[in-house]
Amino acid sequence: MSSPLIELRHITFEYPDRRVLNDLSLKLHAEDRVALIGPNGAGKTTLLQLIVGLKRPSSGQIRVFDAERRTERDFHPVRARVGLLFQDSDDQLFCPTVLEDVAFGPLNLGRSAAEARQDALDTLEQLGLSGFADRVTHRLSAGEKRMVALATVLAMHPAVLLLDEPTNGLDEATEQRLIDHLAALPQAMIMVSHDRRFLERLSTRALELTDGRLCEATLHRHGHSHYHTHVHLHAPGTPVDHAHTPSELPHGDHDLE
Repeated sequence: MSSPLIELRHITFEYPDRRVLNDLSLKLHAEDRVALIGPNGAGKTTLLQLIVGLKRPSSGQIRVFDAERRTERDFHPVRARVGLLFQDSDDQLFCPTVLEDVAFGPLNLGRSAAEARQDALDTLEQLGLSGFADRVTHRLSAGEKRMVALATVLAMHPAVLLLDEPTNGLDEATEQRLIDHLAALPQAMIMVSHDRRFLERLSTRALELTDGRLCEATLHRHGHSHYHTHVHLHAPGTPVDHAHTPSELPHGDHDLE
């Protein structure tokens, strides 16, 4: 088996008032599309931010692309290759126009203005956003902002996608377009979402974050179309891996109750 793209080893993270992650371990391999589930406040967003160095653990080790990452400088190349979609689109969009927002990342990676512009236009077209280039970003609807925020990530051609509630604000047709696009991408992914249909269509495995640790979970549908999570507990300190044990995720179209 190839080495993991991302590995968290015995991570602890504390806010001033509480411990959120407790001796948490995780491996993400190139073929993984992980559904990260758990209650609000469990630390799912915090975990994604740790991977790209926006937060730092109280203890433990973060390895990304076969190198330990500790300092701000260590995380610079990580952010160039790991695309994080923030939970709030307004945290990701800060330029006057859509084209400028989407081209910002490629420009920061050293591409020429012409290359960055073409990357941005190509990405917008792929996401069904042709004609949005000259739109004023702050005047977009919530769903439009969500798709443009995703475009800013995809335009950088990252090796890994970290998606925090990617379907927030999307109507049914736009969500289906997003699912179809992501399903065709080769990148490894960690997806935080309460959208059951989205996770069931895209995930190859599922992890539940509870009490500061990750447990393997299985997402599947029964005939009555309810959503179930089966959690398999591991001994404390045992790394969660099992990258080649897929969740039971049928890909047919079903209505959820």
